[in-house]
Amino acid sequence: MASAKQKPVYSKVSVKSQTVLPREVRERLKIKPGDQLRYIFDERGVRIERGPSVEDDDPFAAFGEWSSEADDAAYDDL
Repeated sequence: MASAKQKPVYSKVSVKSQTVLPREVRERLKIKPGDQLRYIFDERGVRIERGPSVEDDDPFAAFGEWSSEADDAAYDDL
């Protein structure tokens, strides 16, 4: 719950329905570029949480050993 000392934090929504997470929110949730967010709807409103790691969802994450510049050059014309 918000205490009397906490000030609300705002962000605007663009015409493309995008917004920037305020620094306070990013720091509190430990959000980094590429992280996923999870939106949970309940009777009080919407909660934003940090979602699962993207690596956990990537079935090809184990094949990172083949993602060097040499591999890119070797397979560039395929």
